[in-house]
Amino acid sequence: MEFVGRTDSLALLAAARERARAGHPQRVLVEGPAGIGKTALIRRFLHDDIHVLYGAGEEAESELAFGVLEQLLGRDGTGDGAGSGPRVGTGTGIGAGGRRWADAHAAGAALLEALDEAQGAGGAPDSDDRATGGPDTPNTSALDAPSTPAPDAPGTSAPDTPAFAPDTPIALVLDDAQWADHLSLQALTFAVRRLRADRVLVLVVVRDAEDTRLAEGLRRLFTADDAVRVRLDGLGPAELAELGGGMGVRGLTAQAAARLHAHTAGNPLHVKALLEQEGAGLLEALGERDVTPPAPKSFTALVLAKLAACSTAADALVCAASVLGMHCTPADAWEVAGADLLDEERRAADVLTALEEAVHTDLLTEAPGDPVIRFPHPLVHAAVYHQLGPSRRAALHLSAARTVRDQAHRLRHRALAAAGPDTELAAELASLGRKFAAEGAWANAAGQLTAAARLGPEPAVYEQYTLESVECALLAGDVPDMGEVAQRIAQFTPGGWRSYLLGRLSLYDLDRAEALLTDAWHRCDPADEPVLGARIAGQFAALHGSMSHGAEMAEWADLAIRLAPDDTATDMIRVLRLNGLAMSGRAPQTLAALAPLPDPALATPAQLEELLGRGTLREWTGDLTGAVRDLGGVFGACHGRAASFRVVAATALASAEYRAGRWDDAIVHTDLALSLAADTDQPHIALYCRMLAAQVHAVRGAFPKAQAHARVARVYAAGGHVNPALWAALAEAHLARAQGRPEDVLAALGPLLALAPRGDLEEPGTVPWADLLAEAWAALGDEKRAVQALAPYEVLATQRGHHGALLVAARARGTLEAARGDTVAAERAFRSGLKHAAHVEAPFDRALLHLAYGGFLRRAGRRTRAGEQLRTARDLLVRLDAPPDLGRCERELAACGLGPAGSAPEREPRTRGAALLTPQELAVARLVASGLTNRQVARELVISVKTVEYHLGRIFPKLGVDSRTRLTAALAADGPGPGPGRPGPGRAP
Repeated sequence: MEFVGRTDSLALLAAARERARAGHPQRVLVEGPAGIGKTALIRRFLHDDIHVLYGAGEEAESELAFGVLEQLLGRDGTGDGAGSGPRVGTGTGIGAGGRRWADAHAAGAALLEALDEAQGAGGAPDSDDRATGGPDTPNTSALDAPSTPAPDAPGTSAPDTPAFAPDTPIALVLDDAQWADHLSLQALTFAVRRLRADRVLVLVVVRDAEDTRLAEGLRRLFTADDAVRVRLDGLGPAELAELGGGMGVRGLTAQAAARLHAHTAGNPLHVKALLEQEGAGLLEALGERDVTPPAPKSFTALVLAKLAACSTAADALVCAASVLGMHCTPADAWEVAGADLLDEERRAADVLTALEEAVHTDLLTEAPGDPVIRFPHPLVHAAVYHQLGPSRRAALHLSAARTVRDQAHRLRHRALAAAGPDTELAAELASLGRKFAAEGAWANAAGQLTAAARLGPEPAVYEQYTLESVECALLAGDVPDMGEVAQRIAQFTPGGWRSYLLGRLSLYDLDRAEALLTDAWHRCDPADEPVLGARIAGQFAALHGSMSHGAEMAEWADLAIRLAPDDTATDMIRVLRLNGLAMSGRAPQTLAALAPLPDPALATPAQLEELLGRGTLREWTGDLTGAVRDLGGVFGACHGRAASFRVVAATALASAEYRAGRWDDAIVHTDLALSLAADTDQPHIALYCRMLAAQVHAVRGAFPKAQAHARVARVYAAGGHVNPALWAALAEAHLARAQGRPEDVLAALGPLLALAPRGDLEEPGTVPWADLLAEAWAALGDEKRAVQALAPYEVLATQRGHHGALLVAARARGTLEAARGDTVAAERAFRSGLKHAAHVEAPFDRALLHLAYGGFLRRAGRRTRAGEQLRTARDLLVRLDAPPDLGRCERELAACGLGPAGSAPEREPRTRGAALLTPQELAVARLVASGLTNRQVARELVISVKTVEYHLGRIFPKLGVDSRTRLTAALAADGPGPGPGRPGPGRAP
């Protein structure tokens, strides 16, 4: 199986190897718990281009004097090291069992001689010349990565290993150092202290650097500031999915992998054991939120041995706690444990004594001041819970149902205790699930309705509850395999709900989706079933939206709202209505008709949708400041909404930020939207975001990143649907424009000419592309086609009075007329564009207009005026950090005989202050500077607190600050820059 993950750790080790190759000896400490993959990492690292001496500690041989050193140098005194490491030449003074070494110093000297010989005659200085201090190596930061000792040494070779290159570094590896004998550790310490100009990389692998079994001198050497420390944590969810695929386990979705990660802490040993042990059953367990996945059998045996040694009271407390979850209060656990204890046993024991015993045996943990007790690891909880028999488990769950206070938790425990169908309990669960659905709590609703379906006594009841639970899971973004779910639902009795759900699951097969939704509509009487009618109408709105049919989208969305105005399952229905009206040319009127809306933090779910729609319409009508304000507020307030809503909110915010020239923030929010879509196994809902990411990376000159996003969009466009084809075409066209390849712009946008009559693709302010196409045709000398592409857009832009659209149309018209040789018409077009620019916030559109006009004036011989336009363009492009277009501008200025204006710091983009930061670092820095705590920043950016701390650890040295106050001052010195979701007043650059 292929090695998985650990890229950063391997890079850190590779850097140490290269320093060793240059004659700077390196000390590397690799640490992490058992099973985390330490030895696997070392094997991967040492697979080639390095000469290895390998030894590993064994718990049973920890008292064998010089046992590990004999592995390193060969037990027969030849230095052969057969079975433990590659041949290193002839050693001296080594006898079996170490009998010819008087002490650790003598053994260390023998190790030094062996290292000298391994580096080649004369390849290392004599031992007399060695420094007594540690090697002078640069400081290196710690990272994470894998462990488990193995009989075969990494990087070893047969005794007839061919000669290595003269500069080949020597790797001395001590695995499982915590079990090495003390004399070998002392000898290694003696030798390492005396390495100075040697091509030697010493790797010590240990579970815990603070283990008292390590020699103190060795610990100090390998934990010093100039040593390299590689701390290994568990693999991430994506790496676990890759690991599962390598083991032949298919269907490990992003959500299942995330739950497996939480269950095992990403420990590769435990993950592999579970995948081998449970197979497909593990995927089923990971897919059920109320089901606790099992623990590996070997791990379970260790836990149960500890549990068997406990008293009756401690056993009852631990088992009761396992029923309540990963953590609970001691009082609740003791109350539930009453179902396990006889009256006399309960009177003879007390909760604190039982808890102390459980803590002493490492089955539970507690901390002073913490009101809850916890299991030390999810696998400990799983091992205890799964060893409960059916009768005992049911009794404890019923006891828990009487103990807990939350209604949902009470019902959950009753459901887990049920031995078969229960009509009354199923109805209670369904009622609570529908209540959660009405509040938009889709994941909770899906869990309750799934439990209700499991307990439903009749097939019709089971089917109805299942259909509702699937809909809630869809809205929560928690349907890993839509094909499998559709196949299951297709077996249900024909009806409106069944056809509606099948249509919803088929939106990427437009003809099938339309047929199913039409069937659902015919089977539904909206007067009797207004909620179902509203949901069908909502899906028709989404269907027409995917085909860019604005008027039909607005009509169906309006019907859905009229049928069930309070139904939240038609998620984003108000956004669909507003967008449909705007796409059909009614954006200004729609904005004017909107009632006043509250602050997003105070908005109801319906009002939050309208705020999202209003922000989008403001962007389309050119009010970018208002758009960023609305959409930033919505994004900050939508944490409890469905994943699809959060993806759309983040993407809409990024789109407004892109047009407003806030490109760093746009990159952050496209990344957030794409990661959220991937985490919920819904990449198809972020195709517009893919186009936007390609666009912003293209204008920044990050062409490989732009190409990667465009490729993903193109894959989805293969289905022939309008919107995926549109986003893929625009992604490729914007990339080609930035790269100066008009022929590729034509290749990308050509298909849109056929799509345009099928939808509202030419509406000004929505998705501009006619200007790109016209300019590409003009650049290639086909003015007739350029006119055909541009003229309809000009007419619509004039009818709408849309300044932003008229600006880009004027730029394209000026370029076209200049190509025709009509300088009067070109001058007129460019001047018209400048008039509209006075009403346009979008800095990039203004910059491109000034650049095109300046180039035209330069070619017409009017260099003074050309210089004015080009310098204006340059100022905007520098502030935006747009290298491709800035380069064109510089070339035009040079052709005018004009050097760049301004001082050097002003001319060079992104070279000072906040410009030194990556977009993610800048987002964190701005939020910290605004006064947020690390936890608040993490919530705002949907990242972990550890990630915030990691970014701050890089931000502070980049900006030369050492406190949050000085960080704020450093950002202020660069000029105001409101953070993501917190736009400030004033106009964008």
